[in-house]
Amino acid sequence: MNERLPNHPDSTLGFQQKVWMVCSITALFVALIWFFKVTFSVLLLILTGALVALFFHGYARLIQRKLRVSEKIALLISVISTFLIISLLLWFMGAKIQQQITELAKTLPLTVNSAKLQLSKTSLGQKILEKISIEEISDKAYLYGSLFFNSTFGVFTNIYIVVFLGIFFTISPRVYISGFLSLIPPKARSQTKYTLDRIGFTLTKWLKGQLFAMVIIAVLKWIALTVLGIPMAIALALIAGILNFIPNFGPLISMFPAILIALTISVDKAIVVTIVYLLLQIVEGNVIAPSIQQRLINMPAALIIIAQLFMGIVSGGWGLVLATPLVAILIVVIQETYIKKMDIDKKK
Repeated sequence: MNERLPNHPDSTLGFQQKVWMVCSITALFVALIWFFKVTFSVLLLILTGALVALFFHGYARLIQRKLRVSEKIALLISVISTFLIISLLLWFMGAKIQQQITELAKTLPLTVNSAKLQLSKTSLGQKILEKISIEEISDKAYLYGSLFFNSTFGVFTNIYIVVFLGIFFTISPRVYISGFLSLIPPKARSQTKYTLDRIGFTLTKWLKGQLFAMVIIAVLKWIALTVLGIPMAIALALIAGILNFIPNFGPLISMFPAILIALTISVDKAIVVTIVYLLLQIVEGNVIAPSIQQRLINMPAALIIIAQLFMGIVSGGWGLVLATPLVAILIVVIQETYIKKMDIDKKK
């Protein structure tokens, strides 16, 4: 009679070790996902602070080339002149912009009702009203706007954090870079340093292109709205310029306030404003942006849209805003850590 021998203690112990190892790895993975989700908004604020520092350093290099001054003096001029220009703009135009934005906020409910009234006068407008609810759209826009401005610590605290992070990163970037590199194994430090330099160079070029496009779009839309006789043209153009920082979705979002204001005048005026905004978006997407990207940076449009959708779900408004620089960082990291190594292995 054959009897089965009992399992060897070593084999049982090995199985138990494997179970505990799998459970530990799973727990660690879950903990990392939870930590990433909780701290992701903070990481986005740090990225925004880094972009501010890159702006100051890029502006300082321009000052250094033109005035032939030292790096420290150029950085000082960069920071002071930036705040001075913003202060002067707010001083000369702030009152008018604030008045128009306040008026826009106060008249928005009345504007929605007026838009409904104007649309109901035409057969096309009645069909539109049957398909969509303007109140629902405005309520959702208000909800998403509230979530955006109340995210993390609140909008004013976020701005405060970003500005001071940007200044600290500007003053002594090498301290933070050296601290990060000290966490990297010695053999990989030179490659990591090169990758960080490439990320900084890429983000600086992207930032130049975005700021240039924002100014052009704001000016063009201000001229167009003024010619069309749309009220609050400065505020609407400012909103359009700022939201143009968000590729693909920003220009579409900025179109709705202008259409609502135009609907208070007439449906025809709203149609003209819609056509003008779409034409400017086509010009920006096919003429301005490609010309800037060819000289500065080129990123796949589809990849940016996918990243925006994913980041919008994960982190709301801030994720949508910062999806593009994150894509730029990811592209550089993949090129340096994976693609170039594959090419080297193929050559071998």
